[in-house]
Amino acid sequence: MESRSMDAEPSPILSLTSAFSYGVASMAMVFINKAVLMQYSYSLTLLTVQQLATTLLIHFGRVMGYTKTRGLNMATAKRLFLVSLFYNANVAFALASLKGVNIPMYIAIKRLTPLAVLIAGFFSGKGRPSTQVSLSVILTAAGVIIAALGDFSFDLFGYSMALTSVLFQTMYLVLVEKSGAEDGHSSVEIMFYNSFLSLPFLLFLIIAIGEFPNSLSLLVAKSNSLSFLVILILSLVMGIALNYTMFLCTIVNSALTTTIVGVLKGVGSTTLGFVLLGGVKVHALNVTGLVINTAGGVWYSYAKYQQKKNKPPKLMSDLEAHRK
Repeated sequence: MESRSMDAEPSPILSLTSAFSYGVASMAMVFINKAVLMQYSYSLTLLTVQQLATTLLIHFGRVMGYTKTRGLNMATAKRLFLVSLFYNANVAFALASLKGVNIPMYIAIKRLTPLAVLIAGFFSGKGRPSTQVSLSVILTAAGVIIAALGDFSFDLFGYSMALTSVLFQTMYLVLVEKSGAEDGHSSVEIMFYNSFLSLPFLLFLIIAIGEFPNSLSLLVAKSNSLSFLVILILSLVMGIALNYTMFLCTIVNSALTTTIVGVLKGVGSTTLGFVLLGGVKVHALNVTGLVINTAGGVWYSYAKYQQKKNKPPKLMSDLEAHRK
């Protein structure tokens, strides 16, 4: 896929499609990764395999003419190094958290990303958020605290990993938006460099912490099971789909739009999380907190939509203005 025209606004269909695709892929990936990690606990090795599959697919797609991405360029690799570093840190901490946190609570914690994005935007000169946005974010955060108090399966390590993941997710979303806007990279190109640059870092980590070679031998042994092989292949495919749709949504729309989509898909994920894959002990306080958290997320999305709707029309979007 080629990058957008420098002077063209993204069409409403492209904006909507990219956002919807990211939401579906993101929701599916949470459950697929949880299913894999219930049988295979080596989260960093899983991430390494996912990134290797992405790198090889894009490389051979370019060689065979299926994609029009440019070849490897060291100057570009240096510019996108931080994107790759923050992305992999986000996914690594998210996968680690899924081993100890149930899906509804994981989704609730990840809903704190808009708060982090707003704070980052404020300190980078984007100004103070509106009253509605501020209140909705506070409500979302309050919901997480209440839900945590009623979480009988509370895991301090898992919660810490999820919160750290939020921090790194904020960093890479802001950088992806900047890289796509100012450098003109397509979503496929950013995805390729992100996966390629992550491999040395991940290989070093799985060796340093002792996952390798036991993780590889277990992966081969587990692959003899058809059910595990199916979910592993699904994990690889959806990992590629998630990366592509996430980068596409962030470049076509904005980092904030990507976080809003994440909040909205979380409503469905939270509901399904109570009935799929287990691990959830229902408590009134926990459910109340999750409802408050979800309400805050929906309110936040509505407030941002109204804010964007009420903005005076401009000749070019903020994204395009950066490109000039």
